[in-house]
Amino acid sequence: MGRGVAGFVVLWTVMMAAMMLPSVSPVVSLYAHTIREGSTGWTRAARSTGLVTGYLTAWAAFGLIGYAAAWGGGRLAAHSPGAAPWAGAVALAAAGLYQLSPLKDRCLSHCRSPLGFLIRFGGYSGRLRDLRVGLYHGAYCVGCCWGLMVVLIVVGVMNVAWMAGLAAAVFVEKIWRHGKGFRIAVGVALIVFACFVPAHPGLVPGLHDMGMATGGSM
Repeated sequence: MGRGVAGFVVLWTVMMAAMMLPSVSPVVSLYAHTIREGSTGWTRAARSTGLVTGYLTAWAAFGLIGYAAAWGGGRLAAHSPGAAPWAGAVALAAAGLYQLSPLKDRCLSHCRSPLGFLIRFGGYSGRLRDLRVGLYHGAYCVGCCWGLMVVLIVVGVMNVAWMAGLAAAVFVEKIWRHGKGFRIAVGVALIVFACFVPAHPGLVPGLHDMGMATGGSM
């Protein structure tokens, strides 16, 4: 993308805000409700902002890993264009397998049950308590959704259609009462999709297009 690590992380964080905040809004709303007693509107807004800031900080930290993955994918596409589709297929299959894993299920259960989470950490004190709560919840959300974000890197970080589709998938699996079955269906779909990638490199433009552009400039 022609960006350094700082520019990439900033852009990544903005994208995560657009993609993830719809699914985390019930937690923010519930958190604001728990601090409503004896608090002014400004205080509630400030504390909710602290929660969101902590949440996005967790995703910004993951953005460093995303940058390393995008950089590595770009190098691979430039120097070994034949291997890049296979690497993309492996990444997609890994993301699909993670969708089926017990760890994904555990993280998703946490994200789908924010009340217990808020009760546990409602006793935090100090000026940074809301930031800490947001960081903790964000870490679980990263644990829940990192595989889907790897998919975004493979298909192209600025691919708006995939961004919208993955954001919808995150929202549905967290909010819908059949979210567990939905996450399994998404996992199977990613594994099937990965099987077609080696024969059709254009399915992973995040690697294929970068390799062509770099090869053309050499």
